[in-house]
Amino acid sequence: MEQAASLRLATRMASLEPSATLAMAARAGAMKAEGIDVIDLSVGEPDFPTPPHICAAGAAAIAAGKTKYTPAAGIPALRQAVATDYSRRAGLSVEAAQVIVSNGAKHSLHNVFTAVLNPGDEVIVPTPYWVSYAELIKLAGAKPILLPTSLEDDFKLKPAALAAAITPQTRMLLLCSPSNPTGVVYTRAELEALADVAIEANLAVVSDEIYDQLVFDGRESVSFPTLRPGLANRCVVVAGVSKTYSMTGWRIGWTISPAPLAKAMGSLQSQETSNPCSVSQHAALEALTGPQECVAEMRAAFQARRDLVVSRLRELPGVRIPDIGGAFYAFFEISQSLKNPGGPATSIEWCERLLE
Repeated sequence: MEQAASLRLATRMASLEPSATLAMAARAGAMKAEGIDVIDLSVGEPDFPTPPHICAAGAAAIAAGKTKYTPAAGIPALRQAVATDYSRRAGLSVEAAQVIVSNGAKHSLHNVFTAVLNPGDEVIVPTPYWVSYAELIKLAGAKPILLPTSLEDDFKLKPAALAAAITPQTRMLLLCSPSNPTGVVYTRAELEALADVAIEANLAVVSDEIYDQLVFDGRESVSFPTLRPGLANRCVVVAGVSKTYSMTGWRIGWTISPAPLAKAMGSLQSQETSNPCSVSQHAALEALTGPQECVAEMRAAFQARRDLVVSRLRELPGVRIPDIGGAFYAFFEISQSLKNPGGPATSIEWCERLLE
C-alpha cells in the first residue's frame, strides 16, 4: 500500500536503530519454525516459568474482577511493597510516593529520560551497553555519549575516564550493575569512586538495577543511591520483576526517585499509557511479598550455567572473557577470531555463522 505524504516519518525516526538482538532472535525463531534444532542465546530472558504462586495471584486477581483501571502510577499496595522491599535490601528508606510502577523497566527508562532530559543534554553510557539505552535517550531529544571500556578493566567504567568525558552539556550518567550485556558486577569501592565524580560534576545518575538479585559467588549487590549521603537526591533506580522472578511477559517495572520527579513521571505516564496491566500488578505484588525461595533457586541455576559457560569459553583459542559476576550474560572478546583468513569479519557475522 502506498503511504500518503502526510504520513511521512518524523525526523526523530531517522536516527532510530533496530535492535540487533531482536533481529538475531527473529532469525533463530524462523529457523525453529522450519524444524531446525536451535539453542537461542539472543534475548535476555530467563527460561524458567513464572513461579506458580505468582501465576496463582494473577489468576486470583482475574477471578476477583481486578481487571479495571488502576491509578496511573500503580496500585498503592504494589508501590508500598516496592518501597518496603528496596528499603529492606538496600538499607535506604524510601516512601511509596517515590515509586512509579510502569509497563516494564524499558518504559521506566523512557519515563526518566522524557521527564528529565532536554535537547542538547548529554548522557554518558559506558560501553558495552544494552542496545535500547542509546535509542531511548535519542528519542528523548538528548545525545548518548558512548564511553568505551576495556576487557582489561572487566568492561568497567573508571573514574578518570568518566571525569574526562564530562562536558558542559553532560546531564546524566547511566550505569547498569550487574551489567547487561557483560555480566560484570561493580564493587562498592568502584561505585563510590564513580559517585564522587558524579557529585563533583553535579550529574544525575540513572542506576539500572534490574539484575540486582542475580549476583554470584557471594558478591555484594550495591544500590547506587546508598553510596554517599544525599546521593539519592540525584539518583533514579530502575528495576522490575522481569529477571528476578522470570516475569518478562507480565511487563512490570518501576522507578525509585525523588518524590517531585516521581510525581512528574506519574503525570507523564497518565497521559501516555495510563496504568500498567492491573492483573500483572497483583502478580508482581505477590512476587515481592510472597515466598522468595524461587529467587535463590533460579540464581543458583544461573550460577551453575555461568560456571559451565565460562569454563568452556576459556578452552577456546582467541576468546577472552571478563569476570562474570551476575545477570545471565557472557560477553566475550573475539577480536583474534576476526583476523583469521576466510573467517567472519564482524561480530554480527560471527554470530550468524554460529547460528548456522
